[in-house]
Amino acid sequence: MDQVCDACGRIRERPGSTVCDHCGAEQDAEQDAATGTDTGAAAEPRPAAPGRHRDRDEQGRARNARPRDGLGRPLPYGSEGVARQPEGVARTPEASLSEAQRLLDAGMPFHAHEVLEDAWKAAPEAERELWRGLAQLAVGLTHAARGNATGGTALLVRGAAGIAPYAATAPYGIDVGGLTAWVRELTDRLGDAPSGRAGGPVPAAGTAPRLRRP
Repeated sequence: MDQVCDACGRIRERPGSTVCDHCGAEQDAEQDAATGTDTGAAAEPRPAAPGRHRDRDEQGRARNARPRDGLGRPLPYGSEGVARQPEGVARTPEASLSEAQRLLDAGMPFHAHEVLEDAWKAAPEAERELWRGLAQLAVGLTHAARGNATGGTALLVRGAAGIAPYAATAPYGIDVGGLTAWVRELTDRLGDAPSGRAGGPVPAAGTAPRLRRP
């Protein structure tokens, strides 16, 4: 499955690789999850390159410690960034949707995706594609807000396909029809850009969708 490089925003040509073919940036496991790659069974951790320290959280999981801005873009170490969402927080589905909506409305789709990613990881098998699709929509909006129309469109379309099978049941009041219509409108808008990165960023807060029906 294609992955979008978090550093340069371009589609990585070798999805199984942890290194972007375009900019050479390494991608952590958490970024693979956000862009829709599920490796299934846990794999043995890969050793870091000689002389390179790999950031990890308190549980020893790979988690990039570089500060990030409000759209999740890495900043130089030592910069004052925007605090990320704590990882692995147990929330009810309703609480996950409420927190994700709050962050989307605040113009922080990258942080919303972290909340939805937690929900995806904790979801029962029957709902995993729903929550992964919602997380991909948030990442897609993140890239669109960064000015990356190509990567944003790819993730938005993928996310819409993931949630589409749930339209009839609409779990937790999720507005699947409204979200897929939002994706069509936004991708049409992004498709009008002269090129994948030259169309300018969309306003994150002003473009945020409604996750649930009124």
